[in-house]
Amino acid sequence: MKTMQAITRQQFGGPEVLQLSEVPMPVVQAGSILIEVRAFGLNRAELYMRRGEWGDVAAISGIECVGQVVTDTTGCMQPGQKVMAFMGGMGRSINGSYAGFTAVPAANVIAIDSELPWEVLAALPESYATAWTCLHRNLELKAGQRLLVRGGTSSLGQAAIALAVHMGAEVIATTRQTAHADWLRDLGVRHILVADANSGIHIESVGGKVDAVLDLLGNSSILDSMQQTRCGGHVCLAGFLGGLAPLAAFNPLAQMPSGVHLSFFGSFNFGNDDFPLNDVPMQQIVSAVETGALKLKPARSFALADIALAHQLMETNAAHGKLVVRV
Repeated sequence: MKTMQAITRQQFGGPEVLQLSEVPMPVVQAGSILIEVRAFGLNRAELYMRRGEWGDVAAISGIECVGQVVTDTTGCMQPGQKVMAFMGGMGRSINGSYAGFTAVPAANVIAIDSELPWEVLAALPESYATAWTCLHRNLELKAGQRLLVRGGTSSLGQAAIALAVHMGAEVIATTRQTAHADWLRDLGVRHILVADANSGIHIESVGGKVDAVLDLLGNSSILDSMQQTRCGGHVCLAGFLGGLAPLAAFNPLAQMPSGVHLSFFGSFNFGNDDFPLNDVPMQQIVSAVETGALKLKPARSFALADIALAHQLMETNAAHGKLVVRV
């Protein structure tokens, strides 16, 4: 039996439950692609999986990766081809990317052509695909419009800021700490507002209501986000950095401003008929990073054996950007 190295979890708990182990290679089902994992990005969803807060999940976590095709049961991709893979049940219903190899539904694998280092490519898949979809599909953002990103220093927030600035939008971002102001300005943010997930913001101080809001804080701020949006504007809820507690006694008739469009996007939809991966111009995004048009640098890179330390940094909000792991 062929084996591989993987990070496994025998029980739910803190970062220490993640252990480097030797496990059997994945069994490749029809319609799936076997990928040799070269690197993967870390995501807050994997903290919830590790702690057991999302119920019964796969023993090997990881919702995204970059690597090379070993076998494609659909015959569409060739061995050795570079790919990105994300979602499709990775880390939830099927073993994910915290391993030397992973078998992913073909609908959740996209081919790329790039000479960028694996660690840089690993910072792109889930964050940039989600950010692009939120900006272009849910928010219908256009060049010259004003975008508010709530949770701007998160990895998804940074991806959204980079893409929005690249397309010519004016970006306003929120952060909990004034120490992050210079960092956000370096990303191209025009105005910075300091606020936590439970406090309102004063949009009048930065030019008045915006055309669009990408709210990564969640239910705790979504009502306030709608109040900061012009009539005809759009608000997209796409994160839960402020917690998962539901809105108490939500009354749309009394609390939603007229003419403001509210929607939600969850990256777990990628790969289904409504959100196919080929809708996201990932090759264009990769090429923009190669030319320097998009500034991208992982916050920190780890070896597979150091996964517990990486989780600890992410859990204590000390990551300051996208963490990636080399395999």
